[in-house]
Amino acid sequence: MTFADIINSIGVFLILAAFFLQTFHYLKASSRWYLVLNAVGSALACYGSILIDSIPFVVMEGTWCVVSIIGLLRSFSPRRTQSSSVV
Repeated sequence: MTFADIINSIGVFLILAAFFLQTFHYLKASSRWYLVLNAVGSALACYGSILIDSIPFVVMEGTWCVVSIIGLLRSFSPRRTQSSSVV
C-alpha cells in the first residue's frame, strides 16, 4: 500500500464515519464533530488525490473541504433569528 493509498483511505474512512454517525442519529449534520470529520476527511482525500494526479477528485474533495470549513466557521457565529434564515 502506497503513502497516497493510506492518506486516501484515512480520509475516506473519516468521511464515511461522519455519514454513518449522521445517518444513524449519533451526530446531527449541523454538529461541529460532523463538520470536523468531513473537513479533515475531505482534506486528506484531497491531498491523496493530488498525490495520484486525479484532478476530478481534487476538485470534489477540495470543494467538500471548503464547504465543511465554512459550515464549521458558521457554527461559531451567533445564531441567526428565524426571520433572517434562508428559506
